[in-house]
Amino acid sequence: MKEFNLTGSIVAIVTPFTATGEIDVDAFDKLIDWHVEEGTDGIVVCGTTGETPALSQEEDVFLIKHTVDRVKGRIPVIAGTGSNSTSECIKYSLNAQEAGVDGVLVVGPYYNKPTDQGMYLHFSNIAQAVSVPIILYNVPSRTGSKISVDVALKLANDFDNIVGIKEAGGDLNVMAQLIALRPPGYKVYSGDDFLASSANLLGADGCISVIANVLPAQFREMMQASLTGNVVSTRELFFKYRHLMDLMFIESNPIPVKTALAVMGLIEEHFRSPMCPMANGGKELLVSELKKLDII
Repeated sequence: MKEFNLTGSIVAIVTPFTATGEIDVDAFDKLIDWHVEEGTDGIVVCGTTGETPALSQEEDVFLIKHTVDRVKGRIPVIAGTGSNSTSECIKYSLNAQEAGVDGVLVVGPYYNKPTDQGMYLHFSNIAQAVSVPIILYNVPSRTGSKISVDVALKLANDFDNIVGIKEAGGDLNVMAQLIALRPPGYKVYSGDDFLASSANLLGADGCISVIANVLPAQFREMMQASLTGNVVSTRELFFKYRHLMDLMFIESNPIPVKTALAVMGLIEEHFRSPMCPMANGGKELLVSELKKLDII
């Protein structure tokens, strides 16, 4: 497999909905174009931030293909294709591969809590079934299980098309282990906006980000500063946007980020159940910070 070179700010893009609960394609297209114009380095479609658990399989297939068609090769497109069923994950990944994505992001199986051996077999079966680059996604707070460092590294060494990991366990030490022990060319992405710049200074490759939805140019600037070792600029940008990064998670993602985008006039404030509108107190804090930063 050719070298996988995606680094920097990779937005886990939201899925806008209309008042009647359908995908707001017009708003989605405007978001994609905005990210390209603002310098976002890549797009993850149908990830956690895209409310994928509430999408039908048909909607999932549509969004992936539509994103590829809209982007038109301007930046890489990564599709979230994870499932707690290995056979279903293979099916989703093959669909994404056929749609022309640049890679797939595959979350660790959720709810059924596989052993390390089961986790290894899950990803090895996927790697043998598809040819598209695979990024593992470790997010124990969502899945109830974890992709251990040992399993992630064994998969990285055993399969050429497993090209990286999105590490969202919230532990900088785990990211440091992955960075220190990974094979050449293997990418380590932060799945935590707050830790991303610190991870980059240790040698990580960027962030698959929530806050990049709201601050595409600014977050990319912070990623580039940290990737190039510019500590002074990294620190300045981190502390400028630190509180807003915190506010993105005062309620379950993607409630705050979609609320911010709605306040900014970029999407309508609609969610798929069981996601729901943000509580008034939290929304007031969010609006206040957006005003403070001159975003609205």
